[in-house]
Amino acid sequence: MTIRAEKPGFDPEKLRELLVRQAAQVNAAAPDPAGPDDAQRTASTTPAPRFSLKPTELEAYLDRYVIRQARAKAVLATKICTHFNRLSLPPDEDEEIVGSIKNNVLMIGPTGVGKTYLIRLIAKRLGVPFVKGDATKFSETGYVGGDVEDLVRDLVREADGDIERAQHGIIYIDEIDKIASSRQAIGPDVSRSGVQRNLLKLMEETEVELKAPHDIAGQMEAVMQMQRTGKLERRKVNTRNILFIVSGAFAGLDDIIGRRLNRGAIGFQPPGAQTPGLAEGRDELLAQVRAEDLLEYGFESEFIGRLPVIAVLHDLSGADLLAILRSPKSSVILAKKRDFRAYGIDIDFEDDALVALAQLAAAEHTGARGLVSAVEKVLLDFEKCLPATDVNRFTVTAATVDDPAADLPRLLHRAGLEHFVAAFAAAHQIRLTLSREAEDRLAALARAGGESVGAVCQRLFANYGHGLRLAGLAEFEVTAAVVADPGAALDRLVRDRFTGSHASTSDGNRADA
Repeated sequence: MTIRAEKPGFDPEKLRELLVRQAAQVNAAAPDPAGPDDAQRTASTTPAPRFSLKPTELEAYLDRYVIRQARAKAVLATKICTHFNRLSLPPDEDEEIVGSIKNNVLMIGPTGVGKTYLIRLIAKRLGVPFVKGDATKFSETGYVGGDVEDLVRDLVREADGDIERAQHGIIYIDEIDKIASSRQAIGPDVSRSGVQRNLLKLMEETEVELKAPHDIAGQMEAVMQMQRTGKLERRKVNTRNILFIVSGAFAGLDDIIGRRLNRGAIGFQPPGAQTPGLAEGRDELLAQVRAEDLLEYGFESEFIGRLPVIAVLHDLSGADLLAILRSPKSSVILAKKRDFRAYGIDIDFEDDALVALAQLAAAEHTGARGLVSAVEKVLLDFEKCLPATDVNRFTVTAATVDDPAADLPRLLHRAGLEHFVAAFAAAHQIRLTLSREAEDRLAALARAGGESVGAVCQRLFANYGHGLRLAGLAEFEVTAAVVADPGAALDRLVRDRFTGSHASTSDGNRADA
């Protein structure tokens, strides 16, 4: 079969129609050995999964990972557990007639408060397939942007092709506020309203073909398979039991709620005035959201009607960010430790360092995402430089957070000194210690000469192994005076040894110079 499509007039719909007509001709000419029922399969033979998790159990699980958001966690745990546990009940006669009401969820909250993280945790705990999409990527037709039905197909892929598992999964759509019709636009906002209507069908109940109409390669593959087998296989996914969760920051929604609340006040209100008792913060206003507020925001009534459950998440304070860092389950700290462990380096964080990092993140006003940004800014150069050194452990302190550019050289110098001391002890069986002043002076020499502190030590103390043995010392402290003139200090030690005038320490085997 040869199909020609000239570029100027190429129309995917016409090509699809041509493929379907060709398929029908072949199908009519060939017998269907499997029978019509098998040719119109809508699900696999895998039994539907059974759920028994209780809301309090899921809420306790979320408490281990997510700081604050108590009300949102309670709402999500209750309604999501109810949705999945209800699937194990036998069909109700009335429900078959009038249909069922799904616990689809609308989540409202600023960026970085853990909306996506919460749903990922829930899907993982329930063991159901999960996909995430951004509402901004969809268009009404599906050709310019994406097709909303692609989310269902992605869910099947996440379920490893098991349609029955996919039909008990979770689809999460972020930035849903971006498809609200613009309140400033003149006339209907057709594109955004069209995406809402397309999502509306999925959120209630519809059947989605696994092979997308705009997937030309998939359509041609179906035709070739039909030519081989003599049947047209159409696999479909029913969205009746798929739970849909949508979320967004909803900037400006608090203003709409505030105006509605102020309209209920008695008496004249000048423009911009706040009614006493109603000047709540954004979190308190969002907690009072109603369907009418969302309609004014730009959503269609049918769309909001398919989202009966609303969970409001609150902004995170500096104390909340610090609690996230201190948590044993902190994904920010655990991820960064894993980054360094990939190079064989173990890192620890002092509590003062966590406090400083939380302050940096709070200043960015991006919620928990600010924690990731703050940690990366502080430790990026460490992550770049340390794998090429002998450092295998270091501790992040408040000084590290305050001035990482200065703390990194200090760490490298200290690591170079520790490596030199360990190598010296292994080669000569003599234990070296360095005073703080000696360390500072060696670091200054390294910076001035553009070399590592280990190289400076090798150059200054090249003869010290033999000389300290001649002096009969098992331990020796390197002071600033020794660094200033190492040759003279060593000569004095050896001379004093043989003249018997060198000063001994209390244990008889250590001298300072």
